Amino acid sequence: MDYTIQTAVTGEFDDVVDTTIAALKDEGFGVLCDIDIQATLKEKLGEEFRQYRILGACNPPLAYEGLTEEIELGALLPCNVIVYETDDGDIIVSAVDPQQLVGIADNDELDSIATEVTESFERVLSAVGDEYESTPEA
Repeated sequence: MDYTIQTAVTGEFDDVVDTTIAALKDEGFGVLCDIDIQATLKEKLGEEFRQYRILGACNPPLAYEGLTEEIELGALLPCNVIVYETDDGDIIVSAVDPQQLVGIADNDELDSIATEVTESFERVLSAVGDEYESTPEA
């Protein structure tokens, strides 16, 4: 089962992260948390890991609409967008597929919200892909 939508690009990792955050902002999303997995695993376990960031993205009006319809939806929020480096040096930007995510709730009233978030994430990925050279991996 595919549970993400993604694009693969070449570029400087931190620049791709910044571009992703800017593209999310353009779509009305704020980044509530930015987890640096590489730094966390190094600090907590002493392990080396590829560059990998988890961005917890939230669009407040859509989150409010969803929570009003399904109070337990908060367990699935924020929507995560990940940016990571592949072994080949490409950068993957991957967003959770909101339609798969809200499918867990089994509430048809959330379908239109999931569609809207999916379309926003597709525009975010397109904006990142337009900014950098896309690679065929995605």
